[in-house]
Amino acid sequence: MSLFPFAEYWWFYGGFLIFVLIMLALDLGVFNKKAHVVSFKEAMTWSIVWVVLALIFNAGFYYYASSKFGADKGQQFALEFLTGYILEYSLSIDNIFVFVLVFSYFGIPAKYKHRVLFYGILGALIFRAVFIALGSALLSFSWIIYIFGAFLIITGIKMFFTDSEEIEPEKNFLVRVFKKIIPVTHSIKDKSFFVKENGVTHTTPLFIALLFLEATDIVFAVDSVPAIFSITKEPLIVFTSNIFAIMGLRSMYFMLAGVIDKFYLLKYGLAIVLIFVGLKMVWLNPMYDGHFPIAWSLEIILGTILLSIIASLIFPKREVIVKE
Repeated sequence: MSLFPFAEYWWFYGGFLIFVLIMLALDLGVFNKKAHVVSFKEAMTWSIVWVVLALIFNAGFYYYASSKFGADKGQQFALEFLTGYILEYSLSIDNIFVFVLVFSYFGIPAKYKHRVLFYGILGALIFRAVFIALGSALLSFSWIIYIFGAFLIITGIKMFFTDSEEIEPEKNFLVRVFKKIIPVTHSIKDKSFFVKENGVTHTTPLFIALLFLEATDIVFAVDSVPAIFSITKEPLIVFTSNIFAIMGLRSMYFMLAGVIDKFYLLKYGLAIVLIFVGLKMVWLNPMYDGHFPIAWSLEIILGTILLSIIASLIFPKREVIVKE
C-alpha cells in the first residue's frame, strides 16, 4: 500500500509537472532560443543546476515525510529517492553512447543537437510516466517482481559479455515505417523538423534522429523502470527521481560526449548494477524481510559506478593501430 497515493497527492504530481514544464520553457524559450553550440562550461553549469535542484527537492521531501510519517520514514524515503536518482542517472549514461552514434550517423550539426535532445527528453518524460504507471500497477501482483528481477539479471549478464553493437538507425522498424509514409530530405538547412519541397512535406534528418532516439529510450526504459522499483515501491519517488535524472541527461551529454569513450569500463559497472538490482528483487529483499537496507544499496550502486570510472582512467583503453 503506497503512503503517497495518487488520489491524495494528485496536486503534488501536478505541481511537479508544472515545475518541469516551466524549466523546459525557460530552457528552449530563453536560454537556448537561438541555435548554438553548447560549450563544456554551459553544459557543466546546467548539470550542476539539475543535481542541486534534485538535492533541494530531496531535502524538502525529507522534511515533509518526516513531519507526516516520522523521522525514520522521512530518512528512508530520502535515501530511496537519492539511491533511485543515482541509479537512474547512472543507467542514463548508456543513452549518451547512443546519442553520440546517432548524431554522427545522421550528420547532425553541433548547433542543432540541443534542439533534437530537447524534444527527445520531452518525449522520454511522457514514455517514462507511462512505464512507471504500468510498473506500479503490475507490481500489485507479487509474482511480477520475480519476472522483473530475472529480466534485469539476464540483461546485466548480456551487457557484461557482449560487445557494443554498431547502431544502424536505418534498420529500426519505426524509422523504416515512417520513411515509407513521409519522404525525407538528405540535407539539413536549418533547425526545422519538417520542410516543404515542391509543395510536398518532407521530414529532415533532425526528425529521423529524434524518432530513433525516442525508440531507443523506450528500450532503455524497459531496463531502468523495473530497476528503480527494486529500490522503492512508492510511485511518487520513482517518478520524481526518474524525471530529475532525465532532465539532467541532456547537459550531461554535452559535457561527456567528447570523452565518453575513455570510460569504456563503465559498461561493465552498469551491467553489475543491473545484476545487483535484479538480485535485490528476487533474493536480497526477501532475505531481509522484504527490504534490503537502502543505505547498502546506495553504497553498492555508487561504489560500482565510481570504481568502473576510476578503473577506466587508471587502465586506459588501448588504441588499435592498423598497419597498412
